[in-house]
Amino acid sequence: MQLFYTPDINETLTSFSFDKEESKHIVKVLRKTEGDILKVTNGLGFLFTTEIILASDKKCTVKITESVFHKPNDFYIHIVVAPTKMNDRYEWFLEKATEIGVNEITPIICDHSERKTIKTERFDKIIQSAMKQSLQFHLPKLNETVTFKQFLAQKHEGNLCIAHCEESSKVLLKNTVKAGEKYTILIGPEGDFSEKEIETALANNYTPVSLGNTRLRTETAAVVACHSVVFSNE
Repeated sequence: MQLFYTPDINETLTSFSFDKEESKHIVKVLRKTEGDILKVTNGLGFLFTTEIILASDKKCTVKITESVFHKPNDFYIHIVVAPTKMNDRYEWFLEKATEIGVNEITPIICDHSERKTIKTERFDKIIQSAMKQSLQFHLPKLNETVTFKQFLAQKHEGNLCIAHCEESSKVLLKNTVKAGEKYTILIGPEGDFSEKEIETALANNYTPVSLGNTRLRTETAAVVACHSVVFSNE
């Protein structure tokens, strides 16, 4: 199944027109025409079955023949991870975490962060593409970049965890995950969290966790953390 995404379609509509860019892709690149069936999601859990009634590369219009709502998972994963020095490594994380089933992502700037700014527009497109490729109907939420201090000042519910590389008492994340619960997991930059950041997180009731016996890159650690929660809920 080929899946299309647009946030503008909803269950109250009987017909819908794609924007110019998507219309051109559907008609000119994919060579779709009147009568062809398209599967479309709005990223909010709905899967729409549609039929093309006007195959225009400027305004491809479909009629909606069926809409099905898919409930989200019982569990919830919020990965809070510092941007990597090389942008393509962070993009790899976004793609793989979306495929695995992450719900929410927050980029954070830490004491040891080398990259201080990111372009969320490109990140949004990567997440959308990964959602479509993996045939999912819930688009992960990508938050604006905040500092470590700003993030900890916010209120977060559920299980709060911080994965760091300091030699200290930690529990293995995969052994602590309980089915159907929410997990917020902090992942530091290449230079790891500073001692002060770790102390602050612990003072804010974050549990120190281990992701295994080897030292992982930032993006790998974030993917492993995401997978640990999903796998434990299978």
